[in-house]
Amino acid sequence: MDESGESGRPRSDGAEGTRPRGTAGSSEQPAPAEDTPEKATRPPRDEPDRPAPADRPDPTGPHPQPPTGPAPTTPAPAERERAPYGPGERKKAQVPPKARKGPGGGLLMGRPFGVPVYVAPSWFLVAALITWVFGDQLDRVLPELGGVRYLVSLFFAVAFYASVLVHELAHTVAALRFKLPVRRIQLQFFGGVSEIEKESETPGREFVLAFVGPLLSLVLAGIFYAGMRAVEPGTVPGVLLAGLMISNLIVAAFNLLPGLPLDGGRMLRAVVWKITGKPMSGTVAAAWVGRALAISVLIGLPLLNQSGALGGETQDIGGMDTVTDALLAAILAAIIWTGAGNSLRMARLREHLPELRARTLTRRAVPVESDTPLSEALRRANDAGARALVVVDPDGDPMAVVREAAIVSVPQHRRPWVTVSGLAQDITEGMRVSAELSGEELLDTLRATPATEYLVVEDSGEIYGVLSAADVERAFVKAMARPS
Repeated sequence: MDESGESGRPRSDGAEGTRPRGTAGSSEQPAPAEDTPEKATRPPRDEPDRPAPADRPDPTGPHPQPPTGPAPTTPAPAERERAPYGPGERKKAQVPPKARKGPGGGLLMGRPFGVPVYVAPSWFLVAALITWVFGDQLDRVLPELGGVRYLVSLFFAVAFYASVLVHELAHTVAALRFKLPVRRIQLQFFGGVSEIEKESETPGREFVLAFVGPLLSLVLAGIFYAGMRAVEPGTVPGVLLAGLMISNLIVAAFNLLPGLPLDGGRMLRAVVWKITGKPMSGTVAAAWVGRALAISVLIGLPLLNQSGALGGETQDIGGMDTVTDALLAAILAAIIWTGAGNSLRMARLREHLPELRARTLTRRAVPVESDTPLSEALRRANDAGARALVVVDPDGDPMAVVREAAIVSVPQHRRPWVTVSGLAQDITEGMRVSAELSGEELLDTLRATPATEYLVVEDSGEIYGVLSAADVERAFVKAMARPS
């Protein structure tokens, strides 16, 4: 359907579409950090302090002093008010956005092209339903099969979802060709999903990524048609090949409908994106077409079945078949409507992500040596208007970041006898963050190495400050609250 397999989202399902993780049809947002208690006496602030490198002057106030030098005596008033570590202050421990767990969600079937393929529990329900329905149809065409018809029907269900998997693999191969990471493929209720984790960089690639799924379904339909012509009609192989041909035609046609989250909706998005030059405009247009499509499916599908326009017999209103048609239409409409809404939300997320910049979210830091008493380190930080501490060696090279949660857990009367080394977390390679990071790249970096604080450095390796995961979380929530 969409490149996620559901219906037009960036995952693709043979019957739905492909959806990049976190794009249409699914929204994967950074895991929220736990609340961090704020100092009761500190006034609320709208933005995090803009830090200055630890070893050079800051135009907005006095700069932090080296560990052995005297502390400045004229801190900027505004920053003095924000100094975080006053007497009697208590805060809850902060935790960073949680690292995303590995893909799961069902039975692992294999890893074609290095991408894990899962079968969701809901697939077994659908397989049983297909086996039952197709078995009844076989009883009309091949009554001599008897109970064996259900084994044939089960084979059809498995073969059909194998076709859906091929549909999804088409999206996956295209995504990998465009250097887009694919988290997993999942076969589930009403199709499959290819979870592509990033958006295409150009509308042309977006169009190709969406189109290859329905194209492969059409190719499979042609192959099954050729096989059907090569066998004798009215036999088990002939009926199976005919059923697979028709089912793949339906998958292709449904996914080509021009509304998110279907593949056709992503193709429409690419066209509008190309014309307007704005990805968001394409998403809005395709999402609203998707919502209109959902309403059309809800109303139109039962009416078409009742009228016999889809090839069946005319049905009486109020019969069991009518109830089944209405339920199926409601499920499909809900999937499309929800996927369209998710596409809009994910587009808004990606539109605001560039506002998250490490340089503007970083706290000013004061360098201190490992044997510095906590009370002295906090005095230096407060005098400098800084809000973080970095432990450095005698040469001034950073070794660890003092954890804010550890600081506030030390009672005021104990601080002169506690050294900063006992409250610090050693800086690992993943905890060094470039000051130039922003948006999705910044979030991916933080998720890769969970921590409460990160050392922010310039490209030259010079200390810029300390980035708190809680500050990133607050900025993310604030950005998402603003309208597009």
